[in-house]
Amino acid sequence: MSRFIDKRLSSLEAYVPGEQPKPGEFIKLNTNEFPYPPAIGVEKAAADAVNNMNLYSDLSCKALSESFENVFGYDRKNVVFTNGSDEALYLSFLTFCGKECGAAYPDITYGFYSVYADLCGIESTVIPLGKDFSVNPVDYYGVNKTIVIANPNAPTGKMLTVDEVESIIINNPANIVIIDEAYADFSAQTCVKLVDKYDNLVIIGTFSKSRGMAGARLGYLIACEELVNDIQKVKFSINPYNVNSITQAVGKAVLDNDEYYTKCVNEICKTRDSFSEDIKGLGFEVVPSKTNFVFAKHKEIDGKEIAFRLRERGILIRRFDKERINEYLRISIGTPEQMKTVYSALSDIIGGY
Repeated sequence: MSRFIDKRLSSLEAYVPGEQPKPGEFIKLNTNEFPYPPAIGVEKAAADAVNNMNLYSDLSCKALSESFENVFGYDRKNVVFTNGSDEALYLSFLTFCGKECGAAYPDITYGFYSVYADLCGIESTVIPLGKDFSVNPVDYYGVNKTIVIANPNAPTGKMLTVDEVESIIINNPANIVIIDEAYADFSAQTCVKLVDKYDNLVIIGTFSKSRGMAGARLGYLIACEELVNDIQKVKFSINPYNVNSITQAVGKAVLDNDEYYTKCVNEICKTRDSFSEDIKGLGFEVVPSKTNFVFAKHKEIDGKEIAFRLRERGILIRRFDKERINEYLRISIGTPEQMKTVYSALSDIIGGY
């Protein structure tokens, strides 16, 4: 660290992403990525967009917006596209979590919430999850802060119902409620329609998990027109051309092939449920998941040891050092063939004890 860094940032604990090895080096199940190839036509859309990469991208994301409206039902007045959902979160923290307000979020959740709060100098209220890792809506009633909840939550995979989320919104009429729906496509449930009822709700989503665009970086924010205008003002003060032309073209092609991606999501959910049942037979306790990963711990064997042994076998998964969850493993759901390999490796590891 240099002597020139802002003193306020010198103690910042940066977000630690999952390991990113060379493609093909591991069965990579540590970052919740989409395991299937892109739909037909997506590659061509990317190649065609390269012809115009000498020009700045479309600030309005017009073509992307039209396809987005066809799938989600919301047009440009209610939508902001971002460089991944992480940027949508950052813009939301900057815009709606000032010093007079602050932020409130669970103690076990997506790690960027605490990072953005620290980066922006925001006072945070961290609310513990229940013993079963569930969010208790009542804990958020009247907290008098901007509320940020991942639903489904990460890394636990659990989620609130739409009615429970609505109860939080109703009980915080003077504050913004941000619902991070990065994994919502795997749950058959979304709170997005609540945007039509409440002017203090922000929904954040991503194309990384269920639409195979983790490497292209495309996220979005849905809210009432007034909140969208607030976000746009901040975005244009930082990086107006935040979504490049190639990503816009790919995003449009992905949305135009929504049936293919829905089919893939259904397959991932089927594989998730099957894999969850399989590893229970090996002595794992599995938290019921509404995401594209499972969160589990073995009843007898140390999680760190299992993760190490899997890595030796060419399989990457994610483990966290946080006290309440340091025995748990987060295993992304890959193809059925990949999960059979993981199950076989786990059987060998468990059988060796």
